[in-house]
Amino acid sequence: MHASSTWNERFLLLVVFLSGVGTLGIEMVMPRLMAPFFGTSQPIWAVVIGMTLAYLAAGYWLGGRLADRRPDERLLFWLIAWAGFLCAIIPLIARPVLLWAQMGLRHVAAGSFLGALIVVVLLFAAPVTMMAMVGPFAIRLQLRRMAAGIEVAGRTVGTISALSTVGSILGTFLTVLLFIPLIGTSATLFLFAAFLVGLALVGLRDWRVGLLLLAVAGLFVLHGRFDSGIKSADCRGCRLVAEAESSYNYIQVADQEVHYHDGTIDQRRVLILNEGQAIHSVYRLKFRATGDPLDLLTDGGPWDYFAVAPYFYPALHPDEVQSMAMLGSAAGSIPKQFLAIYGPETRIDAVEIDPVIIAKGRQYFDLEDLDPAFPNYQTYAQDARYWLATNEGRYDVIGMDAYHQPYIPFHLTTVEFFQQVRERLTPRGVAVVNAGRPASGDDRLVNALASTMLAVFPEVYIIDTRFSNAILVGVNQPVGDGVANFVHNSANMAILAAEEPRYRALQLVMYWSLNEGRFGPVRPFSPAEARFAPFTDDWAPVEWLIDGLIFREAVGGF
Repeated sequence: MHASSTWNERFLLLVVFLSGVGTLGIEMVMPRLMAPFFGTSQPIWAVVIGMTLAYLAAGYWLGGRLADRRPDERLLFWLIAWAGFLCAIIPLIARPVLLWAQMGLRHVAAGSFLGALIVVVLLFAAPVTMMAMVGPFAIRLQLRRMAAGIEVAGRTVGTISALSTVGSILGTFLTVLLFIPLIGTSATLFLFAAFLVGLALVGLRDWRVGLLLLAVAGLFVLHGRFDSGIKSADCRGCRLVAEAESSYNYIQVADQEVHYHDGTIDQRRVLILNEGQAIHSVYRLKFRATGDPLDLLTDGGPWDYFAVAPYFYPALHPDEVQSMAMLGSAAGSIPKQFLAIYGPETRIDAVEIDPVIIAKGRQYFDLEDLDPAFPNYQTYAQDARYWLATNEGRYDVIGMDAYHQPYIPFHLTTVEFFQQVRERLTPRGVAVVNAGRPASGDDRLVNALASTMLAVFPEVYIIDTRFSNAILVGVNQPVGDGVANFVHNSANMAILAAEEPRYRALQLVMYWSLNEGRFGPVRPFSPAEARFAPFTDDWAPVEWLIDGLIFREAVGGF
């Protein structure tokens, strides 16, 4: 009898540990499930963490009360079984619920926050709350079994809390580092569903729990049969080519047809991430046939302007531009333009934190970094700032486009970061930042970044694209009248392009910069224009600033 009791106690402790694995595993699936629709910004994480804590609090309270009323081990296992079964329902109803929340709140201020809140409440409240009931229920069962009773209450509570926490840690890492990258979000939910129902089946040995396990398997088959992907291509005129989930992003590759006024159709391949608020890479497929750098230009998108950034220096010849580091290279649009214009021997170090994006770039965007024809092109799957701090190279251009829409990693906006950038520039090098601006022209983010760069670089210039983005250029040494230099270099580029056709792309983009910027021509950013204190590693309220932009756009600029 004593041996049986000891075995039951140990098994109950194992159940607590394994339940902790399932609880945090389910929580870590939440942001991945919502990323394609609402992104991965801090407000979304606030929803996930805040509501999870609310469900845990409710589960602890309910579990304690229920355990005092019915301290029955079988009831505990039934809670686990039904929590697992409810997890298996989530993948089947998630897409319509997510689409409904996204579309219904897209015109509402803070719509992504409210949509994510609704989704978490509808999809995850029941299973997470039920799993939270396991801990207090187990404590009550253990205390009932122990002859010492209240004398070992502290030790019992401490042991069960520790086991649950260690299980939660394991569930977090297994989900993020193994399950989601290997099998995807939906399959991970089905895995946890089967795991929890299977755990209950071992504890209950009841044929009805076996039926629940068969139901989970049936739901998995049903989902696989009718699943058409996470969502359709997130851009106008696009056809989905591929989609993938990584540890960092939900990724879409799509083919897009752009129709011009003269009736021609331009075939493009685009990279879209997470909620689809922006296109992160563009590849005009006609370049495969022509090899002409002009056919890589994107009608004045931000990718086009990085190659012309060095021409604020006086009398600069293209032969002097020999190297580039691209922080946030995505599928390689900017390096591809650079190589086509400046030649295949150009040294390019591209940094992209997501290895799955790099793989998709090689598969669908003709990424050249493994091509022997481009011997000095390498791609690194690392965080941009870490790579910059551990790299010793010097570059003529350091480009920065590692900013996920709509939010920006704060550590890539600070004085300390731009100081590291400047240390890696050649004497006549430039730092180039793609800064987003809403269609209304609200330039607070542009001004904040330019103000911070001006605290590091002797001069900062603004190139307004033909779209709403601004390209910020910091020069490593004073250039005098940088705009006059740019105008002179533009005129000289027309002469060079007549002799070397690949420079026609530079000539055209420089013309756009001087004449067709949406908010004005190339201009310097003066200290008198700076409206923000420079951002630092200690103080960089980027999220607060962008939340203000989103709110202003949502209420129509009032």
